[in-house]
Amino acid sequence: MRGSRNLRFAVAVAAATGVLASAATASAPPVGPLPAGPVVVMRVPKGNLFSVALASRSTSTGLVWRGAHPVNNKVAVPLWEADVGQSVVLVYRAVGLGTTTIVYGLTRGETYKAYAAVRYRVTVVTP
Repeated sequence: MRGSRNLRFAVAVAAATGVLASAATASAPPVGPLPAGPVVVMRVPKGNLFSVALASRSTSTGLVWRGAHPVNNKVAVPLWEADVGQSVVLVYRAVGLGTTTIVYGLTRGETYKAYAAVRYRVTVVTP
């Protein structure tokens, strides 16, 4: 019973995240030019889940992490996100062999200017 409840919760969170993400991308301007930032290199076996963690900012600053470029969904697909302690954690599934780059820009709300950026270069390999 408990596993079923957790599964329903995870599905509900994923569905809500998808709805919110599609609504945000429909109205938000794209993220502008990205400043230099760290590049995290990851190798993930196909079929596995992996996550990226972005440091949360105080809500008083108005700074938020936004996806800056589309992810190759033949390689990795986003599943859900959550605030965990002082981080925003985003979970992906490695669905196909290849490489994709997951890029986030730190903007003030849904504005164009990026104040920081982080890139995750993900290579999905044979398990």
